[in-house]
Amino acid sequence: MNEERKQMKNMILKAAALCGAFLLLTSQTENTPIMTKEKNVTIINTTDLASDIEGYAGCTPMKVYIQGGKVLHVEALENEETPKYFDMVEKGLMKKWNGKSVATAEKLKVDAVSGATVSSEAVIENVRRGISYYIFANKKK
Repeated sequence: MNEERKQMKNMILKAAALCGAFLLLTSQTENTPIMTKEKNVTIINTTDLASDIEGYAGCTPMKVYIQGGKVLHVEALENEETPKYFDMVEKGLMKKWNGKSVATAEKLKVDAVSGATVSSEAVIENVRRGISYYIFANKKK
């Protein structure tokens, strides 16, 4: 009987995870759509997508620009991080994903910037989540 309960629990957890992924992919606010297109560039905005990821002083939303399956560049959006430390993050991290295929960029091991570790980790996870969203959304097509 315990094995049946474990299997049932796993099925319920998987169903809940799929529902959560579906809701995440289909939920977009009027103010900050997750995925937009400008000409032939797809822009992923992590404001809502990664609202649970916090740096040292709060959320660290990003925009990830993708064209032809490659990351063009990453841009930080307005945040509450300490400017001195976030400048270090921008200089040390933002170009790490440029020119990488989305598959490579999603798995890229990026080290945090020394002295701004928490902010760095938040930026890295925002970018990773944005790229994962792009990959998942494009598999459906």
